[in-house]
This record gives sequence, structure tokens and C-alpha cells, in this order.
Amino acid sequence: MHKPANPSPGTTGDQRSWDHGSNTEFFDYYADASLTPETRLRFTSVRDMVLRQIGTTGQPGSLEVADIGCGAGAQCELWAELGHVVHGLDINAPLIELAKQRAAERSQDIQFEVGSATELPWPDESMDVCLSPELLEHVQDWESCVSEFVRILKPGGLLYLSTTNKLCPRQQEFALPLYSWYPSALKRRYERLAVTSRPELVNHAIYPAVHWFTFYQLRDRLRALGMESRDRFDVINLASKGAPARSIVRLIRALPPLRWCAHLATSYTVVVAVKTA
Repeated sequence: MHKPANPSPGTTGDQRSWDHGSNTEFFDYYADASLTPETRLRFTSVRDMVLRQIGTTGQPGSLEVADIGCGAGAQCELWAELGHVVHGLDINAPLIELAKQRAAERSQDIQFEVGSATELPWPDESMDVCLSPELLEHVQDWESCVSEFVRILKPGGLLYLSTTNKLCPRQQEFALPLYSWYPSALKRRYERLAVTSRPELVNHAIYPAVHWFTFYQLRDRLRALGMESRDRFDVINLASKGAPARSIVRLIRALPPLRWCAHLATSYTVVVAVKTA
């Protein structure tokens, strides 16, 4: 399931403005998709991986967690189940209202807000974990988002983000074959079509994907902000794998050219970064 997209800021004088509305088909899709077993399993896997990385498995209630682009709150729910203090933010006001309703029905105290990833509402160094799955590609000013993620993290805090992969021809953002490899000019054309006459190309998203990343690009940006990054292969739990899979992962970790080829075969980019400065 793709997370609802955050906006690129529009400017009117000194005021930034965003569309907080939602297309009915878009809302219905995410409202339903957020309840599927597949979504729950995926977000549970992310949660458990993050807890392994920061070494807090089995310590419920110890973390302040921000879920950026939280949609209907499916990921927030899973962290709240373990007793963590959860803050959810999304640009889509109807989905935030749905998230609040569902949290109330579960008697979960989750703080949901409508807002943009480019201007997070929380103080500096207030969060232990910042989660941003499938969001960065939708925000024109993606660098401001990354800076905001780092700003709200405490020293030693962990950022998890997933986004588009420029290296891999498989993708789910546009209903077009091999779209990741299209030249920039052609991508810009389809972006315009997606927000005018062909919204079905992007599942009626108000803010379709406009950026395509590599792990290496994001690693370098985060390093400049005092973050140490790991990719999807670094965070695999080898204890859960069989002997052949363990051997393959160890080879990928040991050989940079093989690691690059492995990124080529994965349809989205994953970064897990720890704030060291």
C-alpha cells in the first residue's frame, strides 16, 4: 500500500498553502488498503526491524515515535500496541479524521495532526524514531523533509524511510512500464497528465511521485546532516533466514558491485539512519 502523498509547497506571498482534501477514490482505496493483512504484516516487519536496530525490543512504552504520512493510522496502531507514544501526521485531512476515529474505537491515545512533512510541528530532538515510508518521492522540496526528519530526532534516534528506486525498472507509482528509467522530460509530461486529464495513472493521488532516488544519493544527503545510514541489506535479520539466503546476504554486504546489482533488482529504496551528531 502506498502512503498518501505529502505536498510540494505552493507559495502566496509569505504563506505556504497545501491541498488538504482527498479524491473519493483515493480515500476509499487507502481506507480499505490500510486494513488488509498484507499492510499489517508489512508495517509489523518495519516496526520489528526498527526495534532490532535500536536494541529496544521488549521495552514497551520507552519511545516517542513520529509517523510522517501516516494516512489512516495503520502503522501508528502497531507502535501504540506496544505502549510507545505515537504521533501521526498527514496532509490528507479526511484520512487523519479516519485515523482518529479508528484510534478512538481501539482506545489508543495517538496524537494525529494535519500538516506537511516540510514543516513538522514537533520540537527539535523530541523523537526517538521517525518513520517516513513511501512519502519522500511525492514532495517537491524533499530536502526540506529530510532536514525536518533529522531535526526532530534525538541524538541516537533512528530514521526509517522508503521511497522510489531510480535504479530498478519495476515501480508502483505510475501505471506505466519501466517508468523509473524514463528520461526526466518524459516523466515531467506524465506528471502533468496525472494531475490533469489522466489521474488514473497515479491512483488519483493529488501529489504524484516527482522524484526517483538511489540509496547512495540519500546516504550522502543524510551524512551531511550527521546521520549514519544503512540499506535494506544491512538490516536483514540473518537469524530468520536459511543458510543459502544468509550466504547471499553476506556476499552482498561484502562486495560493493554485488550490492549495487542487488539494489537494481529491488523496486523501492530503503534507508535506516541513526543520528550521530
